[in-house]
Amino acid sequence: MTTVQSTIAQRATPRPERVVGDLLRAQARVAPSGRFLTCGESEMGFAALDARTDAVAADLAAAGIGKGDRVAIVCTNRIEMLELFFALAKLGAIQVPLNVYLKGEFLAYQLTDSQASTLIVDASAHTAVAPMLENLPQLRLLVPLDDSGTAPVAPAVRVLPYTQLGKAAAVPPSVALKAADLMSIVYTSGTTGQPKGCMLSHGYYTRVARVMGEASELTVDDVLLTALPLFHGAARMMVLMAGLAHGVPVVIEPEFRAGTFLARATKVGATIAYGVGAMGAALLATEPSAQDRAHRLRAMLLIPFPAERQQGFTKRFGMEAWSELFGQTECVPVTWNPLSGPRNAASCGRQGTDLEISLLDDDDRPVAAGAVGEICLRPREPLAMFSGYWGKPEATVEACRSLWYHTGDYGRADADGFISFVDRKKDAVRRRGENVSTQELEAAIGRHPAIAEVAAHAVPSESTDDDIKVCLVLKKEARVTPEELFGFFKERLPYFAVPRYVEIVAELPKNALARVLKHELRKRPMSDAVWDLKALGLTVAFDERR
Repeated sequence: MTTVQSTIAQRATPRPERVVGDLLRAQARVAPSGRFLTCGESEMGFAALDARTDAVAADLAAAGIGKGDRVAIVCTNRIEMLELFFALAKLGAIQVPLNVYLKGEFLAYQLTDSQASTLIVDASAHTAVAPMLENLPQLRLLVPLDDSGTAPVAPAVRVLPYTQLGKAAAVPPSVALKAADLMSIVYTSGTTGQPKGCMLSHGYYTRVARVMGEASELTVDDVLLTALPLFHGAARMMVLMAGLAHGVPVVIEPEFRAGTFLARATKVGATIAYGVGAMGAALLATEPSAQDRAHRLRAMLLIPFPAERQQGFTKRFGMEAWSELFGQTECVPVTWNPLSGPRNAASCGRQGTDLEISLLDDDDRPVAAGAVGEICLRPREPLAMFSGYWGKPEATVEACRSLWYHTGDYGRADADGFISFVDRKKDAVRRRGENVSTQELEAAIGRHPAIAEVAAHAVPSESTDDDIKVCLVLKKEARVTPEELFGFFKERLPYFAVPRYVEIVAELPKNALARVLKHELRKRPMSDAVWDLKALGLTVAFDERR
């Protein structure tokens, strides 16, 4: 195994195409047998993937899917999801990847809001959506990836099993697409309100690919590895698209397993890995072994990951722990440091080359040097960020007021231009790599028959993300137990949104406008009156998450 590498290698050059399907076709022409995509045990080169996704696209077009149609996808990382990524892109359909752990009202809201006319599901998702199919009047086509047995289907919905697609070579219809055309709608729960669908163009996807190549300093010898879920923008744009644009292999793992991740990296020859801080913490928590330095990895992106942990990670595993990057679905990366450039491990890096960044106060005026302000940005080039919020023009205007996109996050800049993340301005929680809207969480918990009021907020976690605490006001003479509450949470909430801490309170502190003063709740001590569901053994097992 190498130590942290500074070997000079030929840099990979991104292709100029700005439409995703055109990019794949171009790579298939120039490197038809070139290694490209691995997911689990499935592997495909550029030409094979191009041909396969042409055949799938042709059959989807024959089923009525065309440019501008929304196609919701609910499944875990698997080769079919990657095939759909390119097949739908070639048709100009707008793919809507949804979090596989959504259920009930959380899932129904995003299916309804996106107005998806086609829904593609794995077996678990088929079971989850079955009760709501009749309440999705815009839905006309259901594509199960697996044999779902007797899962019910609404009478007006046609069922087309995925196994029937792409059986024969075929050419899809020619669709005129521009860089500004939408590639996907990706939902983000980064605010207090309902999740908003970020409209992401083909040009934005290819922009992210180019910038990630600059930040990662990709070479022709690199192999990219991630276990991030494909329903998030990071895996889709920062890894898959970066590999496509630069013509380097990409390995997408079905799931992250700390105990086997490094062995897998060694097997596939990975040189750069992409993850979240919790993955780095999980790797550090494993027992030291020969696998720690048997790999070729030169860096692993881990966000957030404190500087002191970065040092321990690099010392043990012999690769850079790289955390100097900040972004959101709306724009990523916003700030970054290249691996070999000037570094500040405690920062999020400097502003991107195609963006202008300013730290603004509540009146949208720049703050003084060294002061804390909201991280705001605007593009220097077209399609350097999202195209607005789906069906929510008012939210788009509000987020982009004063000609600046407002991230909702506070930052501070030093004299060298390095920007450090300070805190969230928005009332959101970051839990197990997911943004959890407290308003959405409170609405779901508030449907418990014994609960009169609920307030949720983040509390510090021993990991790199937040834990969730809820303060509950019970209805008169109502009683609940930790076990009963946990059962309710487990049934109705995504596993990552299940609170760890519960406190029963007589009333919630409020201001004159009846708004809950969550800063007062955050000051409350973790006394014996607070139930720690994890300490009580009340957690969602891995195989029970869906």
